[in-house]
Amino acid sequence: MGNAKLTKHVEFLLFRVYGSWIIKTIHAIFDVMMKDIHQLKGADFSAFTAFLAVAVNRSFRAAAIQLNMTPSAISHSIKVLEKRLNVRLFHRTTRSVSLTEAGERLVAKLRPAMEAIGDALQELDTHDQTPTGTVRINASEGAIRLVLKPILAGFLARYPGIHLDIVSDGRLSDIVGDGFDAGIRLAEAVPKDMVAVSLMGPIRFAAIASPDYFKRRGRPAVPQDLYHHDCIRFRFDSGAIYRWEFARKGLIEKINVTGPLTLSDQPMMVEAAFDGIGIAFVPDHLAMDALRDGRLERVLEEWCPAYPGLCLYYSGHRHVSPALRALIDELTRHARPEAQGKTANT
Repeated sequence: MGNAKLTKHVEFLLFRVYGSWIIKTIHAIFDVMMKDIHQLKGADFSAFTAFLAVAVNRSFRAAAIQLNMTPSAISHSIKVLEKRLNVRLFHRTTRSVSLTEAGERLVAKLRPAMEAIGDALQELDTHDQTPTGTVRINASEGAIRLVLKPILAGFLARYPGIHLDIVSDGRLSDIVGDGFDAGIRLAEAVPKDMVAVSLMGPIRFAAIASPDYFKRRGRPAVPQDLYHHDCIRFRFDSGAIYRWEFARKGLIEKINVTGPLTLSDQPMMVEAAFDGIGIAFVPDHLAMDALRDGRLERVLEEWCPAYPGLCLYYSGHRHVSPALRALIDELTRHARPEAQGKTANT
């Protein structure tokens, strides 16, 4: 069976089960994938279907059974693909089939597109049904506490078929490469090629300490005064120490503060400031209660910048599953009105 016939055969099987919509969806996904994999020009969907079937089953015969084809047709399709790519994709013996290094790389290239196709099929299967499936989210601890925690109980009760897999990570993860469906970060940290959904308004930072500390050490009037104070430093998961950033009338000051304590947890920094250890620089919402009742006080307020708030972001090149769409809708319903909306970074 030639590649053209193989393509029609695969499309017929999909059409019989899912209808014409899925054929258009698969080809659209395939076209997007091909734009990112220039060296695969000339290959077609049928060749990749055969390749992935063999890669998953580690057997030409099993792949043929899965696709309702003959082993010789599968073998021919693989040979054509290898010739076009000018690489060997499989190690073949009489007893086994295994991927070459080039084959492993091709599987990694194809996986996002094929997962998108699987999501499209799942969406058809669950049409007019309650969304189901796992949604993997990568977010900072502060983002989890601020925007995810308030909606978790209600969301999971409303969608019992959805499983949320939430990973707290201070580093900026490659959500596509690391297998996440979406991430939640400050807007300025969202990669430019992602679709970003605003979840809250601007976040303002505050330099805070206890009244007792200011009574003992005095109050800094300008950012440079911090060099003469005990400061509570923040360490990123990467190991880097955060430089406190201040801005006023277009002037930006970045201060490498020093002090007796370094932490990687911002709420703990607030507690340390409350205990009189030194000055902390944190998003002010973490300290709002203590600021209101006087347990903590601000300094350098006119120098403390506000940053664009938290966004949920995901790849615009991947299909958005019904489960992820349900989570996005839930989060935007609870977002501040001024933050609602979607932007595609370019």
